Amino acid sequence: MSDVSSAGKLFYPADGITKGDVVAHYRTVADVMVPHLRGRPLTLRRYPDGIDAEGWFQKEASAHFPEWLRTERVPQRTKPGEFVRHAVCDDATTLEYLASQATIEFHIWLSRVDSLDNPDLLVLDLDPADTTGLPELRDVARRARSLFAGIGLMPYLQTTGGRGFHIVTPLLGDAGFDEVRELAQRAAQRLAAEDRDRLTTAQRKDKRGQRIFLDTNRNAYGQTFVAPYSLRARPGAPVATPIDWSELGKTEPEGYHPRRIRQRLARKNDPWHDIHADAASAARALEKLS
Repeated sequence: MSDVSSAGKLFYPADGITKGDVVAHYRTVADVMVPHLRGRPLTLRRYPDGIDAEGWFQKEASAHFPEWLRTERVPQRTKPGEFVRHAVCDDATTLEYLASQATIEFHIWLSRVDSLDNPDLLVLDLDPADTTGLPELRDVARRARSLFAGIGLMPYLQTTGGRGFHIVTPLLGDAGFDEVRELAQRAAQRLAAEDRDRLTTAQRKDKRGQRIFLDTNRNAYGQTFVAPYSLRARPGAPVATPIDWSELGKTEPEGYHPRRIRQRLARKNDPWHDIHADAASAARALEKLS
């Protein structure tokens, strides 16, 4: 696939970034991004008129998608007997096609279509308050890393391209979503209990004050998190980027954009390229935490 319709259309008007530039970004990152998408139901965030116009989250695969594009029926837990047919991206051609359909953001499930009820990832989202300083946010990320490592998990780190960081741990898939979410919640509660002035697990925003919210809500059936190397629909075209822990001290959550990603991939492998080699037991981690 080479021709992009309306390639010159501005998708990030303030930054001069066009639809063609967006597709070019996904061509650039396809080799490192597709392994993180493969086999997972996708939720697409599409902006046909650019990020300054209204976009939407799309779960149901479009009837206009070509027959060759893989889609899978995913049962709805809240509506027994009903399904949503999600797009699944297993190759660079699919990634480029979806980008050409004005998909700016790609969001992925924590489980795969062949084992929907058993997540192989756990996500802790560090959501800072407006007054949170970057050194403080980094410190909390390191403390979360220590806690997860202490219960036998291997935490990985990603800039969100938004305001915070994602801490992601690979799992063996030996537990269901309820157990994995309990593990994430207990870990977050322990961190918050050790620093009540800076951290909170309160779901209601008016209860958080100026504390960092330890968000575990993504660890549930049907929930998603932004895929590695996905663009974000925010000014500056930030990119959600896996980083090494040694890079945390000099990295900002919105610190990467397409040009910098190209330069990065020219000199550095994807830090998450072998993430599932470190998969650990959620059930065993929960026992240790308890």
